[in-house]
Amino acid sequence: MAVLAGGLSHEREVSLRSGRRLAGVLRATGLDVREWDVDATLIDRLQAERPDAAIVALHGGEGENGAVQAVLELLGVPYVGTTSAACRRAWDKPTAKAELERAGLHTPDWIALPHTTFRELGAKSVLEAMVERLGLPLMLKPDQGGSALGAQVVRAAEDLPAAMVSCLAYADTVLAERFVTGTEVAVSVVHDGAAPRALPPVEVVAPGGVYDYTARYTPGATTFHCPARLSADTTALLERTALEAHALLGLRDLSRMDAVVDEDGRVQILEVNVSPGLTDTSLLPTAVAAEGSDLGAVFAALVERAVERA
Repeated sequence: MAVLAGGLSHEREVSLRSGRRLAGVLRATGLDVREWDVDATLIDRLQAERPDAAIVALHGGEGENGAVQAVLELLGVPYVGTTSAACRRAWDKPTAKAELERAGLHTPDWIALPHTTFRELGAKSVLEAMVERLGLPLMLKPDQGGSALGAQVVRAAEDLPAAMVSCLAYADTVLAERFVTGTEVAVSVVHDGAAPRALPPVEVVAPGGVYDYTARYTPGATTFHCPARLSADTTALLERTALEAHALLGLRDLSRMDAVVDEDGRVQILEVNVSPGLTDTSLLPTAVAAEGSDLGAVFAALVERAVERA
């Protein structure tokens, strides 16, 4: 089988780390694993060496927007993970948030505006209207992408223009969300048995209260509690919500819901990730370890499901 990692997105290095770890734990289960960087040789390699199955360990760009998944579908290569169509739905954060909200799930109030809006209608007026509508503080993030690249909290109106420019370096559209305070958690879903199941919630305690790129990938920078320090009722609500979001967005095999349990006990979904990180500081492996399972065994079961689907 082949682990696809690397690529050319901003998250290349994180993807390579995820791919190396995944390949290692799968080899420990006895599988013959090849690690392939995703570049212009990928299609020729898939056709010439055709693996029994592939796992997309790419983060950002083509690994999460459905492009690589579409190529695998085109070539008839079985793979672990969500279909290309559902990847596109989850990849676009405003689209995913709208679907979640329509289904009655909670997500922070937001507005998404392309760069052209600020240029054509006047940045000052648009930003003032944004603050009037959503209040401060605001969470700014690219409308597409992962690893919190470009995401930042804006607490003062005078800091908003510079933050917008920084965010637009990663995407042409900015998603501005009302900043929600509470307990930040991540709940991973895996379908390694008869039905999808939620792993124990991981509570995230980041420095300064913001789980940004540095906090995610600097060992020791963030404190994790798994299971999260929450009541049994809240934990059950988180798990039900993660499973509902997974099904609602049409996701397959695995996903990770990032959320905040607010002061009223509501689960506010921030986003749902179709390609969860697998590095030493990533949250899905943390949850697998907390429940006493083996990461390699979990993914070996997912590989088996992918082969059976074919």
